Amino acid sequence: MSRFQSAAVIGTGMMGPGIAGTLAYGGVQTTILSRTAKSAAEGLKKAIAQLELLESHGLLDPVRAQKAKNLLAISDDFDSLIPNVDLVVESAPENMAFKQDLFARLDTISKPTTVLATNTSGLSITAIASKCQHQERAMTTHFWNPPHLMPLVEIVRGANTDPAIAEEVRQLLILCGKVPVIVKRDTPGQLGNRLQMALVREAIHIVQEGIASVEDVDLAARTGFGLRLPMYGIFEHQDMVGLDMSKSIVDYVATDLNSEKRAPQMLHDLVAQGNLGVKTGKGFYDWSVKSADAVKARRDQFILQVLQWGKAT
Repeated sequence: MSRFQSAAVIGTGMMGPGIAGTLAYGGVQTTILSRTAKSAAEGLKKAIAQLELLESHGLLDPVRAQKAKNLLAISDDFDSLIPNVDLVVESAPENMAFKQDLFARLDTISKPTTVLATNTSGLSITAIASKCQHQERAMTTHFWNPPHLMPLVEIVRGANTDPAIAEEVRQLLILCGKVPVIVKRDTPGQLGNRLQMALVREAIHIVQEGIASVEDVDLAARTGFGLRLPMYGIFEHQDMVGLDMSKSIVDYVATDLNSEKRAPQMLHDLVAQGNLGVKTGKGFYDWSVKSADAVKARRDQFILQVLQWGKAT
């Protein structure tokens, strides 16, 4: 049995409810903590709806799913809740100063054995925990978005994180049905985002250089290598084709890849023009004629189908 019997999830936005539902499904009494009772209640409603979505697709055991709903609670009383939980996962805005102050406060009022985790997708956990007295129990648990659907959780060890405590958290996440990986060194981009940013940089470079269109780059990724990635890893593919061939291809292509130490100029130009994507109506795509909701729905439906297939095999 896991030593993590209770948890607090700070944040009710895009990530918090999914993280809370995940922990509850793992048998942890989980409280969604927010500044107001109203926003906490909204987070609870989202978490329950996400559990019900997964259950309706046969991805959760009905008995465990019902138990998970009963294990969820809400609070707006930070000082009363934090001293009584075994795990805290914060999903607050990506602001270093805010997170540092939050962790310092958590470190002061929590039990000495309580694990303090951040859901940051890029900020340094070493820096976030720098004001803490007990940095050995601080780590990143980066749930990928959307957290109720995506299996991956990156556990990033800071410079002072105790590897044994990180392993305890990994075992908990396995119980919760996630696929946790350990990132042994606190580094920009962690693991998944380092891979993703290399792809983003080259994709933009290809469009910028007139090699292919935005639409065709996305189409190539979705219907080419991207389609096999869920069940066929990068290193598996290299070994399958032969490392002699892999070396020749990398040597040939690498000289023409974008190696700038910054984002491609095209991305700088779009931001300078105020074209920030969906939130402004235009980015790489014109979102006045393309539906963001439809894209999200297509994404989520595909993930659900892949998860169903994986469970059936």
